[in-house]
Amino acid sequence: MEITEIKNIHLAAGKASSKKEWKLTDSLRGKITALAKEDAAQNVYMGNQFLALRKSEVAKVAPDRAALMGKVNHSMANMKQIEEADRRWLCLLFGEPYEAEFQSGGGVHVYDENGDEILTYTAGVGWHEKESRAETEVHGAVLVNTEGLDK
Repeated sequence: MEITEIKNIHLAAGKASSKKEWKLTDSLRGKITALAKEDAAQNVYMGNQFLALRKSEVAKVAPDRAALMGKVNHSMANMKQIEEADRRWLCLLFGEPYEAEFQSGGGVHVYDENGDEILTYTAGVGWHEKESRAETEVHGAVLVNTEGLDK
């Protein structure tokens, strides 16, 4: 798809940015180890309790994508106004730390404050979520603590 025009806007979401601090505490490490041992004893790789724990930990650093989608959808409905506004006005309107690029043809890319693309919208396909660096780091930290655990 050829990009003929890109508009940037900044979006404020209800949830704080993915710069939130996350730490693998000794308590959490203990829960992960216990769940991994329980799962290994049952010959299960990443059981439901472990997956729920990992999901809840990742959610602590994840951006509020639903709020971002709502703001972008609203912005797309008002594209004529966006095209007439300059970047400073858009920053005041939507705030930090998220930025969206609108492409001709209806494509939208939403980036977090690190420059990571966390959402993409394509006409005819819809929204696609992409994992942020912070989310990837939490996934990795949680999984590393399950490696090498035997029955």
